[in-house]
Amino acid sequence: MTIIIREGGPDDAPLILAMLDSSVEWLVSQGRTGQWGARPWSDDPRAVDLVRRYATTGTPYFAEVDGVPAATLTLSEGPGPYLEPADEPERYIHLLASDRRFKGRGAGAALLAHAAEVTRRAGISLLRVDCYAGDDGKLVAYYEGNGFIRTEPFTHGENAWPGQVLARRVL
Repeated sequence: MTIIIREGGPDDAPLILAMLDSSVEWLVSQGRTGQWGARPWSDDPRAVDLVRRYATTGTPYFAEVDGVPAATLTLSEGPGPYLEPADEPERYIHLLASDRRFKGRGAGAALLAHAAEVTRRAGISLLRVDCYAGDDGKLVAYYEGNGFIRTEPFTHGENAWPGQVLARRVL
């Protein structure tokens, strides 16, 4: 098995949405709708706009396993509008998702390592991400297992979505 990371662009928004849809389908099958809801992102115009905006203002990356897109994340210069930017230059990870057919093959970890390397090469020390902190906490633990540390919990939106910001120093 070979994992190759490739840079994407705005034209890859449909591929990002497909991976998000795959993740939502898997989460729903587990009875876990708190993270990203129960509907495919591609059916929600606001979610489609969000993905397009991140794919245009940030840089999407894809992990391909044996030539097939398996996971994605988008790297930008700061967090979404629901969080304050850091008080120093940073890179921010958005929308880490995978095609669930590739679960457990290391595509997500490869993308996180690539994001750290891209950040380091840019001369920036701080790499941050936020994620869903509800249910069993496995997502937060996943990021911790990939070198991130918890920095600040937060809640977002009218449903008080439980989130966690995590950070990693790369310099």
